[in-house]
Amino acid sequence: MERTAARSKPRNKIMNNCIVCESSLIEDFYTSDEKKHWKCNTCAAKFLDTIHYVDEETEKGRYLEHKNIIDDPGYRKFLSKLSDPLKSKLAPNSKGLDFGCGHGPALEDMLKSDGFEVDLYDPFFFPNQDIFTKQYDFITCTETVEHFFNPCDEFKTLDKLLLPGAWLGVMTDFITTEDAFDRWYYRRDPTHVVFYSEKTFEVIASQRGWSCEIPSKNIVLFKKIN
Repeated sequence: MERTAARSKPRNKIMNNCIVCESSLIEDFYTSDEKKHWKCNTCAAKFLDTIHYVDEETEKGRYLEHKNIIDDPGYRKFLSKLSDPLKSKLAPNSKGLDFGCGHGPALEDMLKSDGFEVDLYDPFFFPNQDIFTKQYDFITCTETVEHFFNPCDEFKTLDKLLLPGAWLGVMTDFITTEDAFDRWYYRRDPTHVVFYSEKTFEVIASQRGWSCEIPSKNIVLFKKIN
């Protein structure tokens, strides 16, 4: 999926704080392919240094390589890992937003077939600015949050888009162990710039007064309490 509402790319920014939780307790490290990363000792996020960010043309080209075919059964099964637990939380006819939907919005099609209304947003493929004037009963972010250049700002935006009592469903590969990070396939995608652990999501929720559930591997459900 695609980069979303963080419109500006902070190339060559000096890292003084965690881009997820804004803690100053960060330290740098290098992976075996000589890429500089940072890790946060407060929320346990890891993130790529801005010197390694790809340009916008390269980024979009990478997204167009994704085979996100709307009626592909395998792709729909993959997305159901998020949609199934989320749907159990929603009232009939709830109105939602697929945030960072990409060029093949299969999740929208799946949710609409279950009676939900769904708007689309993606900065490359569905740059609909009207969504920023609305609020929703639910928002989905599937394979999107790892592309956030400014995650703290992104989650603030998502908070504003959620109605009180609304749900935010996130799908992304979670960080596992320190040793596994270097050889992890997920970090080697040049458009993946930030990586989350379960603790990271707990901190994100705590900072915004949300509840946080992890119904299965790589899936998070946040609820905006008020």
